[in-house]
Amino acid sequence: MARTRLYRHGVLEAENFPVAEISDHLQDPAATVWLDMCAPTEDGMAVIAEELSLHRLAVEDAVHEHQRPKLDRYDTHAFLTAYAVRLDADRGALVSSELAAFITDRALVTVRKDAHFDIDAVVDRWDSSADLAKGGVGFLVYGLLDYIVDGHFTAVQALDDEIEALEDLVFADHVSDSDVQRRSLRLRKSLVMTRRVVLPMREVVNALMRRDFHVCDETLTPYFQDVYDHVLRASEWTESLRDLITTIRETQLNIQGNRLNTIMKKVTSWAAVIAVPTAITGFYGQNVPYPGYGQASGFWVSTAAIVIISGGLYLLFRRRDWL
Repeated sequence: MARTRLYRHGVLEAENFPVAEISDHLQDPAATVWLDMCAPTEDGMAVIAEELSLHRLAVEDAVHEHQRPKLDRYDTHAFLTAYAVRLDADRGALVSSELAAFITDRALVTVRKDAHFDIDAVVDRWDSSADLAKGGVGFLVYGLLDYIVDGHFTAVQALDDEIEALEDLVFADHVSDSDVQRRSLRLRKSLVMTRRVVLPMREVVNALMRRDFHVCDETLTPYFQDVYDHVLRASEWTESLRDLITTIRETQLNIQGNRLNTIMKKVTSWAAVIAVPTAITGFYGQNVPYPGYGQASGFWVSTAAIVIISGGLYLLFRRRDWL
């Protein structure tokens, strides 16, 4: 179902009125209209495109999924694509919801690609800052971007917490290497997705702040600047986390290599100790007479040699921390 809102002189006057009335409301220069649609069909978008003179290419991008975050400018409107993201705590994976928006002089049309995008949270932000509603479409765009960028920041913070937990897991005494590998690869995949949706937002917000777009007036400039600052912080944080997850992976490989070297050193040392009695008993097992052959003294001499030499090797390896 489509949702609508009408602001006149910065005051909310009507909600959920029929879509067919949008063109009538827009005849008033003091009116600002918002229209929201969830997963519309091409026929449904064609009606809105005719009402607001939307460009055909922008309408196609609004219907099709998996567009990159961007801001395109046409003669009568601007077209925005962005993603709201959140970290699924149960699966530890990043979940994204795509949104397209048409920005005209006095109308904002949002097109959600699925129902996971929480448009009610955006409406709550508009209601909580109703004193800015005189900004018209710029006010609506600010509330939308503020919600999206705050979601980016929250997702990056959640990924940071996951990576800190992974750091502790890497240096734990008893840990499953396969579990660490799975978690690190999953976090790396989530960071790559976060980077794809966060970094382009710098150009999007920066372009909307330009005066020739006529979206951000003097009253809204500090608020758009705050959103831009959050975008920069989220972008820098994402880049640092990507480097950190790479470092953690390299550290894990180094730890595995050190553990393998320690194990091989101990195995080799024990093999050297065991080789001594094997050599002595093999020598005394020859089918030729040897010192003490046929006498009890030969047995005690060989036993003493085994004990003394093996004990000496064990003490030597212990002193050098090979055992």
